[in-house]
Amino acid sequence: MKSYQKLTTAVPQPVARWVEEEGATPTPAGRGKLAPWWVGSGLLVAAMLLSAVTVWVLQKVSGGWPGPTPPPKCLVVPESHRFDCYPERSVVVTQELCESRGCCFIETTLPAGSKQGVPWCFYPPDFPSYTLESLNQTVLGMVGLLVRREKAYYPQDIKMLRLDVEFETDMRLHIKITDAANPRYEVPLEVPRATKRAENPIYSLEFSWDPFGVLLRRRATGTVLLNTTVAPLIFADQFLQISTSLPSRFLYGLGEHRSTLLHNLDWTTLTLWARDVSPTESFNLYGAHPFYLLMEEGGDAHGVFLLNSNAMEVALQPAPGLTWRTIGGVLDFYIFLGPDPNMVIQQYQQVIGFPAMPPLWALGFHLCRWGYGSSNETWQTVRAMRNYQIPQDAQWNDIDYMDGYRDFTFDPQKFASLPSLVEDLHKHRQRYVMILDPGISSTNPHGSYWPFDEALRRGLFLNTTQGQPLIGQVWPGYTAFADFSNPDTHQWWLENLQHFYARVPFDGLWIDMNEPSNFMDGSQDGCPPGELDSPPYTPAVLGDSLSAKTVCASAKQKASVHYNLHNLYGLMEAKATASALIQIRGKRPFIISRSTFPSQGRYSGHWLGDNRSQWKDMYYSIPGLLSFSLFGIPLVGADICGFSGSTSEELCTRWMQLGAFYPFARNHNSQNEKAQDPTVFSPAARTAMKDVLLTRYSLLPFLYTLFHRAHLQGDTVARPLFFEFPRDVATLGLDRQFLWGGSLLVTPVLEPGVDSVTGYVPRGVWYDFYTGTLVNSSGEMMKMSAPLEHLNLHVREGSILPTQKPGVTSVATRGNPLCLIVALSQSATAWGDLFWDDGESLDTFERGSYSYLVFNVTQNTFTSTVLHTSTEATEVITDKLSIFGVRDPPSKVLLNGQEKPFSYLDNQVLTVSNLGLSLSQGFSLQWL
Repeated sequence: MKSYQKLTTAVPQPVARWVEEEGATPTPAGRGKLAPWWVGSGLLVAAMLLSAVTVWVLQKVSGGWPGPTPPPKCLVVPESHRFDCYPERSVVVTQELCESRGCCFIETTLPAGSKQGVPWCFYPPDFPSYTLESLNQTVLGMVGLLVRREKAYYPQDIKMLRLDVEFETDMRLHIKITDAANPRYEVPLEVPRATKRAENPIYSLEFSWDPFGVLLRRRATGTVLLNTTVAPLIFADQFLQISTSLPSRFLYGLGEHRSTLLHNLDWTTLTLWARDVSPTESFNLYGAHPFYLLMEEGGDAHGVFLLNSNAMEVALQPAPGLTWRTIGGVLDFYIFLGPDPNMVIQQYQQVIGFPAMPPLWALGFHLCRWGYGSSNETWQTVRAMRNYQIPQDAQWNDIDYMDGYRDFTFDPQKFASLPSLVEDLHKHRQRYVMILDPGISSTNPHGSYWPFDEALRRGLFLNTTQGQPLIGQVWPGYTAFADFSNPDTHQWWLENLQHFYARVPFDGLWIDMNEPSNFMDGSQDGCPPGELDSPPYTPAVLGDSLSAKTVCASAKQKASVHYNLHNLYGLMEAKATASALIQIRGKRPFIISRSTFPSQGRYSGHWLGDNRSQWKDMYYSIPGLLSFSLFGIPLVGADICGFSGSTSEELCTRWMQLGAFYPFARNHNSQNEKAQDPTVFSPAARTAMKDVLLTRYSLLPFLYTLFHRAHLQGDTVARPLFFEFPRDVATLGLDRQFLWGGSLLVTPVLEPGVDSVTGYVPRGVWYDFYTGTLVNSSGEMMKMSAPLEHLNLHVREGSILPTQKPGVTSVATRGNPLCLIVALSQSATAWGDLFWDDGESLDTFERGSYSYLVFNVTQNTFTSTVLHTSTEATEVITDKLSIFGVRDPPSKVLLNGQEKPFSYLDNQVLTVSNLGLSLSQGFSLQWL
């Protein structure tokens, strides 16, 4: 039996040359010189073995091992490199159980607190795996055959696997491993198909033949990005496992979880199985995103996406290393080579799809609560907001608007005036959004509730193994669950929404409870025995069962069993809802979904779920929204001021300041708690909230342009600092600040009782957003004044931000004059852009119904260049230029060659007002 190995650097084997020279059949010469994976030479192996013997002797002298002495092959494996052979959490692992799997057993003798994650049962270096029996070139890459000669320890081990490698682009590699003989479930996600092999890939690929392993390097640096020889490949029908070393500890992504942005690799397990539970550390939450971004030493970045929708866990360990475990489907990996983090996320979205362009009003302020109690009380809140002239674009209702919590109804007594409320909102150029759940009430008398009767007639519900609708329990009581994997369900969903829209012409939809959530475990009859509901291995899901607070995994759906489709439920509902909204309204759909999966951004945004009115929840919202930026869902935010529990005035003020810079900004809270909309607080707090919302609304042109770039090419909107400063190691763990695009630094207060905040300011020149005062940083932590009414915002040198005089709605703001904020670099240059359209029509960019302007500064001259224009641009005026960092007082300013009045302040801010220029006109402004 050969040891777990990789090809040594002494015998490099570029795979294309290998295949061309060695052919399809591996030979001893073709396999290269091999060495154990954790060392580089036989000398180091000897040293490790000597060390192991020394440890054994010392243990004997000090009283011996807790059990029989482990064999030397086990002692040679460092603790950090022990890959878990017995990950089952429901079992106390004994030496007998461990060795029955052919694995090493060494108890951890140190206190549990410090080493509790180190596995006692782990793979020895010679554990049997697959052998790469053949490798043939294809048009796009290669195809290989993997064979396992000794069975693994999970049932229905698959003996022969097919390996497909496609060099799809110079920056993207696709590796897929599946059953060579029988088809298996694969995620029904539309992905691009390469038509030719990459010509100049920035990566190289090598293989270990026996045992099989993949070694992926970055050509420019030689960095090993993946090395799957570190532990055996296991591929059984319901247990698929593959491990890899990692080139650094700087790992991000793998959602949805509540955690820091930078993951802790000290024996952390992240479970991906959609679950309705208030965000809590270590729990699997609402969505599943099997994608990670890793920052390499030196600032390069790469990403890995496992296209698999089954229940899954990802085990992280300090080697550094990572293990994927999933209980179905195939191993379908996309690797993105960047080389910078922005490019990695763009490349990821080239596979899963770019996010939809939201309507402009979606970027305004949204207000909601569960427990308004009536449409009149909802209306009173809207009127109070107007009375104080606090910006608001959308009013929402939670489930209390419904009649008996039934979808597509509204309470005829308490919400009788709902149609009038919506009419009033529209008259004031505001919008209405309401909640919908996928659980359809099943207990109404036949003929009294069309949504259930019609879905039952058409066969559109999830069914039990006996072919009857699976009945669970949600808000209306007993419910059946719509099967959105069935195209006929999309039509039924559309018809229901059309009927409701005829009475209440809503503008957007909030789809909740779509994990799907169930107040029962499985169904009213439980779940049947069998390997779907009780698989051989259950990942570390909350509740220790796949059916915990959801439906049975064995439930039948049109596309497959729920076992395979569970993590896709929210995505499929969002897709049906987006299609329906487009057909009903003929405009860009606005949807916020709780459960999400890769490609969700094409159809909806996301909010971070049922958080609490606590300071730590406010902090955790930042890594939450930044993670979803990585996942290609830029329209994301948390419930401002917290959903459950009662907020305080200080907390809500600080949270409104932070929330004003969530890409999706909604204040929402629960029933039976005191109101927390801006109007209910003291004049000072209310004014602070109003002011920060006005600041957001002034930045809508900039924010809207960022969303255009996200839609067009996959740029992030809310962005971690390390995206812009990847070689500054101080930024790699920062998640208490963030950027809008690459230009605007947001540093919120996240603690009570303070009037200052300490934040990191990356190297370079930054300007105070409000005053233009220059801050020159060497890359350092800075203490900033932060009284309760102030949020620190800084503009990065070299950027130009398009802003607008704010109004109380996005529509009102659209008609106001533009002000361009120019932040000069140290070399006195700057750049920015502006995307402008009607704010709501479908496919404006694709149809050419938009304006696009580029702004430039060089040699004391600002230039606005119109690259594309439409009629909307003629309705807006550019009225003011504020230029930060003009070192010398100008003697005169020329607009298109004509002298213009100006002001110049001691803090080096040059302002030119009353320009009166149509947005559709290019112009230049020079200062001398």
